[in-house]
Amino acid sequence: MAHSKQALKRARQSEKARILNKAKISSLKTVIKALQAVVKTGDSQQADALALQAFQIMDKAAKARTIHPNKAARHKSQVMRAVGAMKKK
Repeated sequence: MAHSKQALKRARQSEKARILNKAKISSLKTVIKALQAVVKTGDSQQADALALQAFQIMDKAAKARTIHPNKAARHKSQVMRAVGAMKKK
């Protein structure tokens, strides 16, 4: 356990950041899973709306360094490929 005031404050800050980061990652995973389900059904309008929502969440998470920017770019690419393949069918 932290002993100094500075270490105690840093522990509090780290705990707040951990909770916020966990929430951001959880919402990102949720929207990606929802998007995958919509792609399986073939609803292109709903897929476009969810893709836009996923991109916004990914960009915000990458900007805040919750996830690495390259990871966000990779996920965005995967989403676009899935939506594009669905539209071709």
